[in-house]
Parts: sequence; structure tokens; C-alpha cells
Amino acid sequence: MATPVMMPNVGISVESCILTEWHKKKGDTVKAGEVLFSYETDKSTADEVAEVDGTVLELFFNEGDDIPVMTNVCVIGKEGESVEEFRPAGEAEEAPAAAPVAEAAPVVEAAPAAPVAPAAPQEGFVKCSPRARALAQKAGVDPRFATPTGAEGRVVEKDIRALMASGATATPASVGAYEGQSGTGLGGRFSVNDINAPAAAAASVAPAAAYVDEKMSSVRRSIAKAMNTSLTTIPQLTHTITFDATEIMNFRKKLKAGAEALGLGNITLNDMMIFAVSRVLSKPEHKALNANLIDGDTMRYFSGVHVGVATDTDRGLLVPTLFDADKKSLNEISAEAKALFAEAKAGNISPDKLKGASFTISNLGSLGIEHFTPVINPPQTGILGVDAITTRVREENGEIKTYPAMGLSLTYDHRALDGAPASKFLMDLKNTLENFSILLCR
Repeated sequence: MATPVMMPNVGISVESCILTEWHKKKGDTVKAGEVLFSYETDKSTADEVAEVDGTVLELFFNEGDDIPVMTNVCVIGKEGESVEEFRPAGEAEEAPAAAPVAEAAPVVEAAPAAPVAPAAPQEGFVKCSPRARALAQKAGVDPRFATPTGAEGRVVEKDIRALMASGATATPASVGAYEGQSGTGLGGRFSVNDINAPAAAAASVAPAAAYVDEKMSSVRRSIAKAMNTSLTTIPQLTHTITFDATEIMNFRKKLKAGAEALGLGNITLNDMMIFAVSRVLSKPEHKALNANLIDGDTMRYFSGVHVGVATDTDRGLLVPTLFDADKKSLNEISAEAKALFAEAKAGNISPDKLKGASFTISNLGSLGIEHFTPVINPPQTGILGVDAITTRVREENGEIKTYPAMGLSLTYDHRALDGAPASKFLMDLKNTLENFSILLCR
């Protein structure tokens, strides 16, 4: 019996997938385990393999089609078996080729019409209505070449429009020298460049710029839609602050030196930032930042801190979520974050791991960015931008000393909270990072 192959259900949040490539065509023999087609969601890509041996009897969709999950995509079976019972609703059977059309008699092309010579200009003063003169000046035509139809040989508006339709136009600066000639300006307008130029000179054509049109990927389209929604619907404001990074840098050095003996992984500054942010956001006074704003009038406060971490991948920006980060140790956060980043970069991360964040961190410090304005990922109410470490100077006991400073930029939804509580969150986070060792003792 023939076996249908469906577009898989890859996550509870995914309603459809785009079929990106067929690896088998109709009539091909396929073995169980061989790749039939590739598909992508708005966040990841994957391959669908055959579960049975047989022949590909029918393909119901084309590459590039957006297909609802759990919809039959193709059928595998024995040659001659019917596939109609598996055909998706609305997918009509391929229409038979149309009968060949009898060859038509050759068409003789008509000779091109001879160019119409411009009308001879009127001599002396030209009677012209005010509306006609204003239109002529705006359109760049010379009323002397219009055929007057108004009373007593007066040029009226419709005469100017008829002249415009004939293509007899000139730029304002060259109207005086225009003698019914076509020129090299836009749309054949006679311009100052044509004055004193040989009448037979061919118009120079600017070379066309080379370009390639390429459809945006589904990931890029998803990012574009989210950013457009964020910036056009959310009143966003960004506050910035810097903190002394001496504590976290020294702490990381100690971790690196004793990682093997302590059985720890490679804990990064980004892991430490996630750990600190999760602890600060778990405080009741900062609940407005650990929240989603639903439909513009309902605040959804989370009991746990679910941190989304912006991740650069070959396919675009993805934001995997560390759920309940405030309840995990620094080492657990580090291990889970690395696993999520690896899945995101490989393109096989589950869509359910790319949603549900209550707050997002975007770290551009490794790229040397000293300041930027992160954009909120709705319906979240805040996002933290982490900058590169720079060297600053300050006065200590009358002496000028240097110290490593790291910048933080908090963008927040001004509908959900005001500037004072947003600033208090940054101050709290600054103090926490500058006393990171004490935080681990809590």
C-alpha cells in the first residue's frame, strides 16, 4: 500500500514550513533513511527522510511552497498504485498538456511610422490663457509650438496638454532655444546640454548598473517583521551606564585557572552576565522588566526569569531561551547556553526553544562595539545591550588610575515602566556585577 509523507510537526509554535529543496523526483526509487526533501521554519532548517522503501509516486508541492504541518507532501509506494486518497485538499491533479496550436501565418511587421514633424512656431507674441501658460511653464513646453483652439487664436490649457502628449517638451532653462527638437534629457526633453549640439548627434545612454535580485530567507523575513513591529508599535527609550569590570575579569581568570580541578566548563563573561541579570530580575522591584506586555494593556509577570540570548548565526539572528535561569547555577547556565548556541548555529534548534523569553540580552562586546541601542523583542518589555570592555580613568586618593569599564544599555518599553525604575535596575545590576563574588554567596 502507498505511504504518504507529511510535512512534520517540528514544534507546537510552528504552523507551516517552507519546502526548500526536493532531493528526489517523481519516479525515483528511494530507500528508507534517504533524504526526500529539505524544509525550513522561520528559525531553523531540517531534512525529512523516507521511512519505507519504494518509488516516489507523486510530489504534491514545489520548492518554495509554504506548507502547513501534517500535510501530505509526497507519496511512496509501488508503481501503478493510486495516490488520489492522499492528495491534499485544493491540490488539483496536474492538468494534461494543451493540444498544440496550429502554426499561425507569419505576421508582417508594419513599417515604423515616420516621425511627426513639430508644428511651425507662431511668430511674435503668443496669446495664451493664464492656466495654459502656467501649465506650459510647469511641464517644460513652448506655447509657440501649440496649435491654438481658443477664441481669436488663443492657446488654451487643452492645447498645451496636446503639445505635452506629442513629446515636445524642454527644460525651463532651454525653452528659449528649443525649436521643436527632441533632446537628450529625461523622456526626450530638450535640455541645455542640447543647445548648439549637432542635431544628428545620438543621445548618449547611461550604462545600466549591474545588480542581482534575491529573495530574503524566511529567517530574515521573520527578523524584519519583528523589528518593524517593535520600532513602529513600542515607545522605546534607552538608558546607558558603565561599571567597573575588574571584579568579573579577575573572577573569570580564577575560574579558567581552576576549571579542570573544579570540573567546570569554560565559563565566559557572557555566562556571568546571564547569571547576574537573572538574579537581579528575580527581585520584586524589577518585575516590570521580567514581563510581557500583552495587547498593549495587560502585563504578564513571570515567576521565573527566562533569559533570551541573541545569537548570530549564518542564517540570521536567533534568540534561544534559557528557562528559569534564576534557579540555575553559573556552571549550569554556561553548559546550557553553549548547547543552545550550538543548536542555533547548526540550524536544527527546536522552534520551542526560540520563544517564551521574559527578557533578552544582546552582547556585542566580542565585536568591539562600545555602545549601541538594542531593539526590544515584543512582547517583552526590555532588552539589555552589553558592550566591549574599554579602559577608563578615574581619580583615587588624588591619583589618576585606569580601570576596565564595560557599558550596559537598557532599552525598555515606556508603556510598561518609567525611567526611574529602569534606571534603578541598571544601578542594581552595576552593583551586582562589581561585587560578583558576593552574589555567588547568596
